[in-house]
Amino acid sequence: MIKKVHVKTGDTVVVLSGRERGKKGKVLAVSPKEGKVIIDGVNMVSKHVKPRKMGESGGIVKAEGAMRACKVQVVCPHCEKPTRIAHLANEDGTKSRICKKCSKSL
Repeated sequence: MIKKVHVKTGDTVVVLSGRERGKKGKVLAVSPKEGKVIIDGVNMVSKHVKPRKMGESGGIVKAEGAMRACKVQVVCPHCEKPTRIAHLANEDGTKSRICKKCSKSL
């Protein structure tokens, strides 16, 4: 079964629900199989890292955790508002993503 996610790597998104609600960030990675995204500076988790090489220090490291893609919405770069994405078919057969609010290409 093919799963689709409405966001792509590099999109600016805003978090809609949860404790991180209202935060904006850039999408670093998308996992369509799990339906999750990783956003820069949002949903920070603590990871315990073990030293792997001689002289390398271990400890607790802060890193971005995965978040469900349904909890984020794309922010249009032109109108700076959270928006849904529409798909427009071009004459050459390709699809382009456009903003539902200002009708400009994303």
